[in-house]
Amino acid sequence: MTADSNDSRDDPWLLTPGPLTTARETREAMLRDRGSRDEAFLDINARVCERLVDLAVGSDGADSDGNNYVCVPVQGSGTFAVEAALGTLIPAKGKALILVNGAYGARMVEICTRLGRDVEILENAEHEPTDVAALTARLDADSTITHVAAVHCETTSGILNPIEDIAQAVAKAGRRLLVDAMSSFAALPLNVKTLPCEALMASSNKCLEGVPGLGFVIVEKKALAKAAGNAPSLCLDLEDQWRAMAENGQWRFTPPVHVIAALDSAIASHAAEGGVAGRGARYAENHRIMVEGMRGLGFETLLPDALQAPIIVTFHSPADANFQFGDFYDRLRNHGYVIYPGKLTEADSFRIGCIGQVGSEQMHGLITAVEASCKEMGVTHCGP
Repeated sequence: MTADSNDSRDDPWLLTPGPLTTARETREAMLRDRGSRDEAFLDINARVCERLVDLAVGSDGADSDGNNYVCVPVQGSGTFAVEAALGTLIPAKGKALILVNGAYGARMVEICTRLGRDVEILENAEHEPTDVAALTARLDADSTITHVAAVHCETTSGILNPIEDIAQAVAKAGRRLLVDAMSSFAALPLNVKTLPCEALMASSNKCLEGVPGLGFVIVEKKALAKAAGNAPSLCLDLEDQWRAMAENGQWRFTPPVHVIAALDSAIASHAAEGGVAGRGARYAENHRIMVEGMRGLGFETLLPDALQAPIIVTFHSPADANFQFGDFYDRLRNHGYVIYPGKLTEADSFRIGCIGQVGSEQMHGLITAVEASCKEMGVTHCGP
């Protein structure tokens, strides 16, 4: 991590699920204007897509069964990529089973409903991982289900769902799996060579540490070939986007050129850090320092350590009457740290991220800032 990630006190450390604090080199990559049809940009775009496939599949672009995967980029946030994948890969007569234990699984349900896709829900509580036995039973009981959609790391709580077991259950039942890997891709092991799935959806501004504005889907080429005409949207038609880009390397509509240039730089930094293993190790250390420090102040995590991903952590809000999240947020911001409000439906909480261009120095600084902010507020008891 570069020591000059933040240029001034006006640029706080972003301890959120995204946007994140980025490296200077990543931001500087956006300072040059490029034409969307210029050869130089097309080379960058092709390189980014190739490297993203490598991260998901390996350098040969195929899984152990010889299935070829491609990267189809989409303008917009990660949700745009999720909607593009659901709308393109699930046919009008298909049926999706959505695994829900947080807001992002619930969002996939809403997307499918708005798209007019038949959808079923298998729901667990926000602090519980997906019940794989219940998934297997549901698939055995309903032969009309064609696809299962799951969130790997559900950032509502920070829980890590058992995606390998989910994938095996779906494959054994002969169905197709779509994985929302927004908060895990590039930091946690996730390889379609060992994880049978039709597609992974992710974005530029999470663990890759790029800037917002680009979603992408790593998808089986044969699945795309069968998906022509499925999408109810022009802009979010993955098959049409892929086919057009395969012909001349160009986007159908104006691409986020500066965002893609930034991602090219961010991917190079990711490789220099040691790839998935190196990035994941830094995040794990960030998580350890932060959780130990917060617990030392009396805060309690929502999840037990065994279920917690080293991406974002949900803490119960203190029961102390002097604690008000808005005040706490503002004081932390004045100390140079930005966190996130809670997204739980069942508990008063807030969230702190472990990802982005931050390391042990920032994590220790956060704990000092939290302690100071609580004292300023008159909070003496940090437990729920």
